[in-house]
Amino acid sequence: MDLMKALTSQYMKAEAPEVHVGDTVRVHVKIKEGSRERVQVFEGTVIAKKHGGLEETFTVRRISYGVGCEKVFLVHSPSIVKVETVRRGKVRRAKLYYLRDRMGKSAKVKERV
Repeated sequence: MDLMKALTSQYMKAEAPEVHVGDTVRVHVKIKEGSRERVQVFEGTVIAKKHGGLEETFTVRRISYGVGCEKVFLVHSPSIVKVETVRRGKVRRAKLYYLRDRMGKSAKVKERV
């Protein structure tokens, strides 16, 4: 077990982004197009967190042009530049998959004060 920890610790970020389910976040991701690199921003609600350690992921959902779009991000990925928390959400579930069926105001998450 210590060998596994030693191997994975070198790839883990020193300061992992603080992300909670229900939060609205803005994820800055490095995109490589040919020889150029640029930063693309994906903003949405965190609907799930999975796994732990090096394989830890979080799923972000947004609605663009009336179509739901979800992306899964690795927390310790080197392509993630930064994660900003836009607003904190007050939820009572670990997974917010029920938001997939909802549109408009019913798909909103209450804000934690």
